Amino acid sequence: MSAVNEIPYKIYLEENEMPDKWYNVRADMKNKPAPLLNPGTLKPVTVEEISAVFCEELSKMELDDTTAYFEIPEEIRNFYKMYRPSPLVRAYCLEKALDTPAHIYYKFEGNNTSGSHKLNSAIAQAYYAKKQGLKGVTTETGAGQWGTALSMACSYFGLDCQVYMVKVSYEQKPFRREVMRTYGANITPSPSMTTEVGRKINAEFPGTNGSLGCAISEAVEAAVSQEGYRYVLGSVLSQVLIHQSVIGLETKTALDKYGIKADIIIGCAGGGSNLGGLISPFAGEMLRGENNYRIIAVEPASCPSLTRGKYVYDFCDTGKVCPLAKMYTLGSGFMPSPSHAGGLRYHGMSSIVSQLYADGLIEATSVEQTEVFKNAVQFARTEGILPAPESSHAITVAIKEALKCKETGEQKNIVFGLTGTGYFDMYAYQSYLDGTMKDYIPTDEDIAKSLANVPKVD
Repeated sequence: MSAVNEIPYKIYLEENEMPDKWYNVRADMKNKPAPLLNPGTLKPVTVEEISAVFCEELSKMELDDTTAYFEIPEEIRNFYKMYRPSPLVRAYCLEKALDTPAHIYYKFEGNNTSGSHKLNSAIAQAYYAKKQGLKGVTTETGAGQWGTALSMACSYFGLDCQVYMVKVSYEQKPFRREVMRTYGANITPSPSMTTEVGRKINAEFPGTNGSLGCAISEAVEAAVSQEGYRYVLGSVLSQVLIHQSVIGLETKTALDKYGIKADIIIGCAGGGSNLGGLISPFAGEMLRGENNYRIIAVEPASCPSLTRGKYVYDFCDTGKVCPLAKMYTLGSGFMPSPSHAGGLRYHGMSSIVSQLYADGLIEATSVEQTEVFKNAVQFARTEGILPAPESSHAITVAIKEALKCKETGEQKNIVFGLTGTGYFDMYAYQSYLDGTMKDYIPTDEDIAKSLANVPKVD
């Protein structure tokens, strides 16, 4: 291993070290994620069936669990070069503040206008939509980072972009909205009265703040009801985790460049895009018996699908128009509290992440938002970056693990994903700094009530 003083603050890769292939961890999984099911027939969906909703090439990628690597098209690689490779940063100042022997590294994905990792998949999905000759795409967004990324990608390819934004985030983050509009997107707060499913959800849950599950249902309905449109999704789907594997591939290349072996890898977990993208190459090594890591998924206590949900087939959306996925879920009807980590406010989890968790390859924990913002502030004051609320869940557990090293005297290498910046989340920071922020934790009864409506699938 290189001496500490030889490791720079920021490990940058050369342009020619950027991945030219995406990695599909399913190819190395002995226990493959359960197939998506057609809700009408309860049989595995076909490419033809889901191509009515998703772009054809993306549909093929979604159902492929044997191809280990997919070539990244040159046009996407050229777009990536505008902001990739992204830096792996040694958190020297945070280490000093914690007085820990641990070495802390974070993969910073916020160095683009969208402010997050979401652009890695947005540009890929927009590319395949354009290649198919579509007019535009529809989508949902929680915190707004995915919507922003997709707006940018659609603008680049000249596609129409229609975004259904979770109502509470639409109200909390007006400037995120305006960035999307700057890139030409149409934004609708969800649930709305413009779709049949939106009207139904509003009738069933009067005054609801919305959820990602609601917004997904509306976006899917909008896609299938307009000729020349398809639906695209920023998380959960296997295709998204494939695109996001550039995060983990670059992280591993950067670590290898300096002879650093990660001991603990940490990512925030909502639908699974950031976490899955960061951990996939490392999980692949574990699956092939080449290495061993401790991988921790961190979710909000307000929406704890891995730590308190059930591993069953469930709808991916509240309106029950999408295929069924076997995943850790709180029930598609679960309405999360208006917590500030909007990107983690989803009732389920990626089928890939769910299978890895079920097989014991990764751990999961949940944290409360007041603790999360306490650590976000400490990180901002030491490392000079205002982190997104979602990323701050990973920061929280990274700090906990570093303090454990302080107690034991162990020198461990901790790597976490800094998924994006929090400059459009000042309402949340204001709430924390004013002392008005509250923790929202669903009761066992709340979760049991939602899970009671999970479909019965043998």
